[in-house]
Amino acid sequence: MLDESGSKPIYVQIAEWIEKEIIDGALLADEKVHSQYQLADLFNINPATAGKGLTLLLDEEVVYQKRGLGTFVSPTGREKLLVKRKEETLRPLITKLLDEAMLLGVDEQSLQAMIETERERKKGVSQ
Repeated sequence: MLDESGSKPIYVQIAEWIEKEIIDGALLADEKVHSQYQLADLFNINPATAGKGLTLLLDEEVVYQKRGLGTFVSPTGREKLLVKRKEETLRPLITKLLDEAMLLGVDEQSLQAMIETERERKKGVSQ
């Protein structure tokens, strides 16, 4: 699950794993998140590393803590993550796609047709 040989720090990968759980709906608003010790056990990592991942999410207000009870998904956590992912992931991909399309002389209609074809292909694979 974690890429220990990759360039991305483990604690960032932990935060991203929790983010994905929230976006996918596996973790809902006000639902308890794994503790740093549970994460450490699950991924066979140091609890401090897992704690750093949780801290990233706390700093972004995606999760919150209840003293003595644990860490929970913020009521606005999913929405914050959707905005973050759109800005940090989709926007750069779209910029790169448009730059490449312009370089190759692909017009807007052709590009939209390619996107729609790929969308239909993905739908067929997921069904």
